[in-house]
Amino acid sequence: ALQLTGVPIEGEAGVGYRLQPGFTLPPLMFDQKELEALRLGVRMVEAWSGSELSKSATSALNKIAAILPERTHWQHTQSEHLIVPDFHRERVSRFSDEIHQSIASHNKLILNYEDEQKRQTQRTVWPLGMMFWGNAWTLVSWCELREDYRLFRLDRINSLDISEQTFSLRTGISLQDYINSQPCS
Repeated sequence: ALQLTGVPIEGEAGVGYRLQPGFTLPPLMFDQKELEALRLGVRMVEAWSGSELSKSATSALNKIAAILPERTHWQHTQSEHLIVPDFHRERVSRFSDEIHQSIASHNKLILNYEDEQKRQTQRTVWPLGMMFWGNAWTLVSWCELREDYRLFRLDRINSLDISEQTFSLRTGISLQDYINSQPCS
């Protein structure tokens, strides 16, 4: 099959096969715009997410760079006209690692939260997902106090504890159910 596509393979059945010297099969091929999009996406994750996702994005980008057939193509995509500043990273991504962990493990969270009017409240929530709005991360959760979905801005969470209590998603209470309940604009 590879020979039919023009790959220079030599060999015979029962003996073995080999590629002609100097020919490689790159596992991935990206054009310049795709590489630029990947770099921009990783810069966004590095600047606006928690440290764990940031490290993972950087690692993924390094793996992509390592397998590109020509390093020069990678060099040309490192344009500096698309900048993602991380001036307010701590404020923007505050508690995101802990919340991300709790979403995956289905552990309830106990939040000490300050609302827009500076009122302090404590809530036990089921963390369902996080959304990034360009200047703040929001935790989408099921609030036990309100028995309804509630959104909490990460930059307004004063402290949080990961509870040992877990929760189970069920019909009507999930991130997808929340998204489906929102009016379309």
